[in-house]
Amino acid sequence: MAGYRVEDDYDYLFKVVLIGDSGVGKSNLLSRFTKNEFNLESKSTIGVEFATRTLTVEGKVIKAQIWDTAGQERYRAITSAYYRGAVGALLVYDVTRRATFENIDRWLKELKNHTDPNIVVMLVGNKSDLRHLLAVPTEDGKSYAEQESLCFMETSALEATNVEDAFAEVLT
Repeated sequence: MAGYRVEDDYDYLFKVVLIGDSGVGKSNLLSRFTKNEFNLESKSTIGVEFATRTLTVEGKVIKAQIWDTAGQERYRAITSAYYRGAVGALLVYDVTRRATFENIDRWLKELKNHTDPNIVVMLVGNKSDLRHLLAVPTEDGKSYAEQESLCFMETSALEATNVEDAFAEVLT
């Protein structure tokens, strides 16, 4: 059967991790990207979860394994195993909560301590649909990303804005 691909038939398997404070929307970014779902009532992640999605980039089939971790302090001990083998990371903050942006430094340090120096990091300002509650201007995210040589995007898991693009850019 020409053109038929088995589910496990892929050219590359890439692990991407989601990091950032609790409540910034990491799990909804994951479910939007892998299942095209969004849940307003989603609970805090306990420990680690992951989901996969296969996509074609430049004619190659890429199986993306996206890992989602609890942003809460009490789960921070999982670090090195969680980051092992990751080729990309989405460092997420909530555009309506300034503190989540201010904690980006800490997350970036942790990332640098536990990953390959060539990891692709995308700074993601999530919840961009909540413009009226904006606490972190786009400019702030942009200039931080430039200063740290990170990719940058604002997303809305609720409206599915840029979610696809953020993951695709990291994977590409």
